[in-house]
Amino acid sequence: MFNALLLEKSEAGFTASVKPIDEAQLPEGDVLAAISHSTLNYKDGLAITQRGPVVRSWPMVAGIDGAGTVLESSHPMWRPGDRFIHNGWGLGETRWGCLAERARLKGDWLVRLPEAFTPRQAMALGTAGYTAMLCVLALERHG
Repeated sequence: MFNALLLEKSEAGFTASVKPIDEAQLPEGDVLAAISHSTLNYKDGLAITQRGPVVRSWPMVAGIDGAGTVLESSHPMWRPGDRFIHNGWGLGETRWGCLAERARLKGDWLVRLPEAFTPRQAMALGTAGYTAMLCVLALERHG
């Protein structure tokens, strides 16, 4: 069992709460990870407050990004103990996200955490910082 920020919607209404989750409930994926850090960004805020049509599959674990350590892997590029960062790929929308102590993810979606960074430092940049950097790079490429 692990804790996760679970979003649920039913005829009774919408709830967002930290709940214990059984590992067997995790979606399919080839990497089981311990999530040590995540961020709370605008899109997560919309999902958690039910202010925008972010979540497309219920129930949903929120969190579009995360950093952590691989616990188990059947993916050829990832081994237990490897550190990673992850953002996007539908997390928190169509696939359970990283505002949880555990996640099952696809190894192809993970990025190796550079040795120079801790997971906390990587998540301090967060998805918004990453998106801003991509925009700056695109502006530079186009003069």
